[in-house]
Amino acid sequence: MRKFLVVLDDSRECLNAMRFAAMRAAKTGGGVTILSVIPPEELQHWIGVRDIMREEARARIEAHFEVFAKWMRDRQGVNPELVIREGEPVAEILAQIREDPEIGVLVLGAGTDKSGPGPLVTQLSRTAGTLPVPITIVPGELSRERLEAVT
Repeated sequence: MRKFLVVLDDSRECLNAMRFAAMRAAKTGGGVTILSVIPPEELQHWIGVRDIMREEARARIEAHFEVFAKWMRDRQGVNPELVIREGEPVAEILAQIREDPEIGVLVLGAGTDKSGPGPLVTQLSRTAGTLPVPITIVPGELSRERLEAVT
């Protein structure tokens, strides 16, 4: 089964990327893998504190995932899987793609502010020609109706 890989982070544009991935998966008989990366700067503390912070980060990610997963199951009939990795986001995204041969498309949300589309879109689009899967970049301000129309 072909899976859509979508990144769960704290960005506003993440929502449209999630919606797009779920709608495309539902319409094509695919699956959705939701990847969340805990960056190393969140875990740079003494070992005991680091373990507590890791567990807090995982709990926060799992709570966010459950919101998206419920919507995907209820509205799109797609049961997503959650993968949590630790490290630099771009490196971990690429590692997930390499490790899961069923991933067929990487879905990213593009930011709408003046600073640009966001660090993941910027960094990954620079290397798009060498990636093993295509990237779909979903505009952050795309309306729900327009999003449904293009999926």
